[in-house]
Amino acid sequence: MSHPDPRDELVEHLPAMRAFAVSLTRNAALADDMVQDSLVKAWSNLDKFQAGTNMRAWLFTILRNTYYSNRRKAKREVPDTDGAITASLSRKPDHDGRLNMMDFEVAFAKLPEEQREALVLVGASGFAYEEAAATCGVAVGTIKSRVNRGRAKLVELMQMSDDEAFELTDSATMAVVASAHNGNM
Repeated sequence: MSHPDPRDELVEHLPAMRAFAVSLTRNAALADDMVQDSLVKAWSNLDKFQAGTNMRAWLFTILRNTYYSNRRKAKREVPDTDGAITASLSRKPDHDGRLNMMDFEVAFAKLPEEQREALVLVGASGFAYEEAAATCGVAVGTIKSRVNRGRAKLVELMQMSDDEAFELTDSATMAVVASAHNGNM
């Protein structure tokens, strides 16, 4: 006795599968997704279907198992429709910081030695202007001027605008350019 091709029989059961899925989920879109997932599972496991047995029962078993698998999975997931939770968990890729750091190092090397020295002391090392001035043996105003000109030149060399965020993985480097970028002195 010859049995019909089970692939042809799949289509006959779609309306009943959808109705069953809607009754389980009470959501038409979710039901459609669940029927589709079930059909994909059935199609990929068609070799396991025993010809001559009840195709409808086999498909409904797959659909029911898919429903319960999705429910178990949903219990472990946190709804995040607006993406707020995901945004708080994500972080900027490290390579962006490394690229910014390389750009910074190139720009920093182009500064005159006095400006680099002042920026390292005040920006990176956290010295007060007075301490930096004493270390370099110059007036406080001279250190302030060197720091200001150095920061401004870095912003120019790195082609940054006032409204652009500058993010580095190195906090000491960030401190060097933060005042110029934010317009503070």
